[in-house]
Amino acid sequence: MNVDPADARQLESLLRRHRIELQHRLGQNFLLDAALRDSIADAAELDAGDEVLEVGAGVGTLTIALAARCKRVVAVELDRRLLPALHEVLEGRDNVQVVQADILRFDIVAAFPDGGEVVAGNIPYNLTGELMRRLLDRPPRPKKLSLVVQKQVAERWTAATGASLATVAVQMFAEPRILMSVPAESFTPVPKVDSALVVLYVRPDPAVKVDDPDRFLRFVEAVFQFRRKQLAGTIGRITGMSGSESARALIGLGIDPTRRPQTLGLGEWETIFRAFNSRFDR
Repeated sequence: MNVDPADARQLESLLRRHRIELQHRLGQNFLLDAALRDSIADAAELDAGDEVLEVGAGVGTLTIALAARCKRVVAVELDRRLLPALHEVLEGRDNVQVVQADILRFDIVAAFPDGGEVVAGNIPYNLTGELMRRLLDRPPRPKKLSLVVQKQVAERWTAATGASLATVAVQMFAEPRILMSVPAESFTPVPKVDSALVVLYVRPDPAVKVDDPDRFLRFVEAVFQFRRKQLAGTIGRITGMSGSESARALIGLGIDPTRRPQTLGLGEWETIFRAFNSRFDR
């Protein structure tokens, strides 16, 4: 009979058997609610033919639920100390490939050459920004991402306007939706904050139509460095224009120059970038 690490006693026995102590620095907080785990796997809406990239497989708590719902799972885990336990939990599940690797260096294209995979996992806070760039910045892109992240991160990704660089960067490539809250008490060790399940439906084409997405995001990042300042002054500062000159240009675009960057929508960001791109970084 397979071990189910979503059961507290079975997880404790599994960790003790393999002499594993969980490490906070690696974001090792394991889900201890089998029903919630299954709901998270269901939310990914996997088809029998889907292939899944699991980020941070841990001891296989979510892996076993994903494997039961799809064709293939590539389960990537950084901490090699967990691998014996992970292999024990996954014994007999022939559609799972376990890979010991840093997901930020893992060759995703080699594993999924045509793209279209579903990405799933419980993502540590310190990994979210770099991981999202890794997954979304370049084609071939995943079909969908179903991720448990800190609730604050989830709210930032799904904000109605460009509340942060992360909001713009994520919504440029995907439509994110928060599907459920995941209380801190659902994990062991119990983290300090609640989490949320976010599903990001990757767009066929980026929502912002620019020739150089990297430059566009650098522009957005430069503006957000002065998030408490009015747009006119900030645009002037990063383009070498005077505040009055940038204010007139913004008015000509139909954008109030006294607004702050966190109030802008994707379309407005694109409009501003196109207008000031040639003078940015001069």
